[in-house]
Amino acid sequence: MRRRATLTGLAAGVASPARGQDAGAALRAAAAAGDLAALEAVLAGGAPVDSRDERGRTALLLATHADRIDAAARLIRAGADVNASDDIRDTPFLYAGAEGRLAILRLTLAAGADLRSTNRYGGTALIPAAHHGHVETVRALLATSIDVDHVNRLGWTALLEAVILGDGGPVYAQIVDLLLAHGANPNLADRDGRAPLAHARSRGFDIIATRIEAAGGKP
Repeated sequence: MRRRATLTGLAAGVASPARGQDAGAALRAAAAAGDLAALEAVLAGGAPVDSRDERGRTALLLATHADRIDAAARLIRAGADVNASDDIRDTPFLYAGAEGRLAILRLTLAAGADLRSTNRYGGTALIPAAHHGHVETVRALLATSIDVDHVNRLGWTALLEAVILGDGGPVYAQIVDLLLAHGANPNLADRDGRAPLAHARSRGFDIIATRIEAAGGKP
């Protein structure tokens, strides 16, 4: 309760557009805390919706970090940029994809997320979603026109990351199935020329290896 009162009080004290920097800080604090009353107060006072902190993070990105769905939705309605990048190239869209923030991911997609945008590893949102085992996030991204075979700076696709960085269990088998069903190339190899099937076999991921082979994968 004290935290909420503090945020609301801060919002009231920085309502003037002349104090845009303070208003931006209040907006970011309210977004990170999911304090909708404070968020509304600061927005009503004219706070710049895409103001950034010292790391380049907007209020929407901070709301995404904390999985504050209602705050993220309100900020997007206020015009927050879902593609605004911080100093490590995270955006609300990319972070939501990588961390499985499914509700916020869907909000960013509806608000014009850049499907071609890439993170600091040169990967689209689909690649870390596959890496981290976020099945429903992968499914949501594959329902868009995102490039299923995009290769990041490590030389890996989403399929390769699901095999190389996954644990071979049911979650990753499901992700592999989804990627293959949406046209992932089962023979797109890494920089060393090792294909997904070779990686699956070397890790003892028999179920995944069988799925890749059934899709036309070669060692």
